[in-house]
Amino acid sequence: METSGYARPLAEKTPSSMKVVFDIIGEDLERVDQEFRKNLGSSVSMISDIGEYLRRSGGKRFRAKLLLLAAKLCGYRGDHHVLMASLIEFIHTATLLHDDVVDRAELRRGLTSANRIWGDEACVLVGDFIFTKCFSLAVEVGNLNVLRTLSRATMLMAEGELEELIRTRDLSLGEEEYLSIVSRKTACLISAATQVGAILGEASKEKEKHLSEFGMHMGIAFQLIDDLLDYTSREEDFGKKIGIDLQDGKITLPLIFTLHQCTVEERAFIQRTLDSPLITKDAFLQVVNTIERHQGGHYTWKKAKDYVDQAKDLLQGFPVSKERDALHAMADYILERKL
Repeated sequence: METSGYARPLAEKTPSSMKVVFDIIGEDLERVDQEFRKNLGSSVSMISDIGEYLRRSGGKRFRAKLLLLAAKLCGYRGDHHVLMASLIEFIHTATLLHDDVVDRAELRRGLTSANRIWGDEACVLVGDFIFTKCFSLAVEVGNLNVLRTLSRATMLMAEGELEELIRTRDLSLGEEEYLSIVSRKTACLISAATQVGAILGEASKEKEKHLSEFGMHMGIAFQLIDDLLDYTSREEDFGKKIGIDLQDGKITLPLIFTLHQCTVEERAFIQRTLDSPLITKDAFLQVVNTIERHQGGHYTWKKAKDYVDQAKDLLQGFPVSKERDALHAMADYILERKL
């Protein structure tokens, strides 16, 4: 079910398995979009301009969908789930603004990144405004558990981003250490989304814990597929430049696994490539070929599937319902996505 106010990013196709998701929350997603626009209003026109540019550029609204579905799974019947889904998207949008500045990104969702249009300084400050506005609105909801969950997630995200920065071009980064970074920089906000849904639905502590862990596993799987797509996707499909992780010196799982399998000569080439101020297309393709030869991509996809399967298992304690089916579809979508 397509809703008039909900824009999808460039080249995204809705898998048939996702129909159940839009059947349940399609109208709520349109309301989230409206809430997002309303709360970006400001007397400073640049804030509204950048916010509207990001809203119109689309996005998967992955975190918002999970929050809405988790709330409905737990029997929530109020309206706060729409506001909270909007706030989760607020936090995500603020981090994207900051990330694109840090990464010197030129594309976001197939369009010119906001920092390339308005400049780094403006995007950092607008990101700060969005963060502040988010917590101001969260206070108005008056649920301390929700506020605590969002605050903890944003703190962990900052830690994860800083840890990733510290380990730039560090070939000694191991899988366990990398998964720790991923769990903080990406998965903790997705975990917060599903946990907030459970809190709104006044689920038992056990079910709240299961939904929080469900979101954590989903978030790790999501990031692992993102890591894989950076080496295997077509740029016009991915919506941002491929190879940017390698150019920025980010050591992700496809490369980590390959480094443990490859020859001394291959490892030395990867190190030289990472140390180069500008990575050529030929060098990037040679690294991609090395990853393919040692099945780094296959290992990453299988690891993501393991996390998806674990996430699904965490829903077994909930009654069979269309909401549970929709969350299963969201899990399957992670492995199907091309951007």
